[in-house]
Amino acid sequence: MEILESVRVCTAKAMDKATADGHNVDSGLKAIGLTNQRETTLLWSKSTGLPLYNAIVWMDVRTSSICRKLEKELPGGRTHFVEVCGLPISTYFSALKLLWLMENVDAVKEAVKAGDALFGTIDTWLIWNLTGGINGGIHATDVSNASRTMLMNLKTLDWDKPTLKTLGIPAEILPKIVSNSELIGKFSKGWAVSGVPISGCLGDQHAAMLGQSCRKGEAKSTYGTGAFILLNTGEEIIQSKHGLLSTLAFKLGPKAPTNYALEGSIAIAGAAVQWLRDSLGIISSASEIEELALKVESCGGVYFVPAFNGLFAPWWRDDARGVCIGITRFTSKAHIARAVLESMCFQVKDVLDSMHKDAGEGGEVKNEKGEFLLRVDGGATVNSLLMQIQADLLGSPVERPADIETTALGAAYAAGLAVGFWTEDEIFASEEKLKTATIFRSTLNEELRKKKVESWCKAVSRTFDLADLSL
Repeated sequence: MEILESVRVCTAKAMDKATADGHNVDSGLKAIGLTNQRETTLLWSKSTGLPLYNAIVWMDVRTSSICRKLEKELPGGRTHFVEVCGLPISTYFSALKLLWLMENVDAVKEAVKAGDALFGTIDTWLIWNLTGGINGGIHATDVSNASRTMLMNLKTLDWDKPTLKTLGIPAEILPKIVSNSELIGKFSKGWAVSGVPISGCLGDQHAAMLGQSCRKGEAKSTYGTGAFILLNTGEEIIQSKHGLLSTLAFKLGPKAPTNYALEGSIAIAGAAVQWLRDSLGIISSASEIEELALKVESCGGVYFVPAFNGLFAPWWRDDARGVCIGITRFTSKAHIARAVLESMCFQVKDVLDSMHKDAGEGGEVKNEKGEFLLRVDGGATVNSLLMQIQADLLGSPVERPADIETTALGAAYAAGLAVGFWTEDEIFASEEKLKTATIFRSTLNEELRKKKVESWCKAVSRTFDLADLSL
């Protein structure tokens, strides 16, 4: 309900701001796109419209016992569903959260039994409410969000019946799956934008990919609470042999070709900076970390691995916990701040290394110098030191666009495309964007880079098997 209220406030304020900026919103607003944090799961009542329980957020690990149980019972273990949905059994994905709700919440059990329950990720919850709720709201999700539930077949782009049967999930609670760019429905009465079509919907990482105009062979990394790296693999589904997820990139219309992607998800990126601020009080605002980290020229041998609730790609260890190693009497808070920034970049490098192995030479687009360019976006990219460290550790260039909020831009692109506001050629004209982008290039020598990576891998290995440290 809180999320829904924030959308109501945000919509009204955006309208006011656009009007104050001199736009005629009433006649000029053609369509609205929506993008959301993926995997977060909720169930609500079809008849009352009220949630049956709090939403379970993507990072939540309460489902780990269900994961262990399924891994033991199913013939394929952790990778039982990978062939169909591209995802390992992990606390990360929506199906496990849905199972937890069905097993542990009486209101959910009763509503499912009575045929009154609707399942959705945040996009579905919003679309249903925006288009009327209990008065004819549309129960839909898009292919990118559906691809993160563990329940969608990547080839057919439909709910996979054998998977539903194995997990005991009733098909009737699931929304219908639509493409990322098509007319889904219209805002109902009571909203500041009633009557305006919702014609774009993508999970946040897929929206950022579209906002960054990533064609086949191009990759982007979004730095938010977590960090998410996606490489567009075109119309080919690449099954990763190095701990990445096969997922959907985007499908820009019901009849458009489907673009797939390899994805590496990092649970803790910007969240580690928030931890320095809120839990340790080392900085008083997130923006201070750059200044503090610049007080030292290196981490002084300190390595920080933010495995606060396990490690995602490419390790997939939910028994990992955070470590900070290499501390000496000489270590200062500046060293720790710098180690936190480096931890984000090392994690991104781990994922990109896996991507390079999975995609092979032909799977990536390189520039005339033979370099692979990483496009970056998200709040943390305002930190130029972070971007420089990233380029240094990768040994290849990093491109930051003039507008770093590419997630919202991608949702707008999808919506505008569906109503003919612009064409696909206009969206993918990335040469224009390059003119205003900032490029960071590596200044680190290869030998030092190698040594640092070895030390990082040593630090990561120290995080394993720490989940049951006695309290």
